[in-house]
Amino acid sequence: MGRMDYLALKTDPATADLVGSDINELKIDAKRLIDHATKLGGLGFGTSFLKWVASFAAIYLLILDRTNWRTNMLTGLLVPYIFFSFPSVLFDFFRGEVGRWIAFIAVVLRLFFPRHFPDWLEMPGSLILLLVVAPSFFADTLRDSWVGILICLIIGCYLLQEHIRASGGFRNSFTQTHGISNTVGIIVLLVYPVWALVVHFL
Repeated sequence: MGRMDYLALKTDPATADLVGSDINELKIDAKRLIDHATKLGGLGFGTSFLKWVASFAAIYLLILDRTNWRTNMLTGLLVPYIFFSFPSVLFDFFRGEVGRWIAFIAVVLRLFFPRHFPDWLEMPGSLILLLVVAPSFFADTLRDSWVGILICLIIGCYLLQEHIRASGGFRNSFTQTHGISNTVGIIVLLVYPVWALVVHFL
């Protein structure tokens, strides 16, 4: 008798309708979730991609400044820009044991062998030291917030206006020697924070 009651429950039309409606609701919710995840994922991917591009543009400008692009601009600001825009994978890598060894070797060379420490290594050495010794308030809290993005935007705007002024105008900044690559590099510095702020406040 108990087995017959169980079978009756299994095949009860009211129960089947309830289960069917629940499954339909789950399907609708799943579709909505996929749509939202796709939209957010697309924006997140764009932000992540631009962060990589901006970081390497800043590194390129830093190398250029240490070699053949000598200016009176405060290009040391590229170091905090890289700090705040460095992709998390690379940031965590250099903030760990590897970065500590690099910072240790840089400090030893600078202290005991200053003649063998080239000038062009000053900024990269400062960057590694900043990555390693920065308090968690800067490395974890500010870096992952809109404040870090805003700092990147301010640095990018400052460098662009200083570069245009040093070039003698916007048109000259695209026509002088190395002007195009420098100007494009600085503009790229602005694209990431603008995009990231728009995405953050959406």
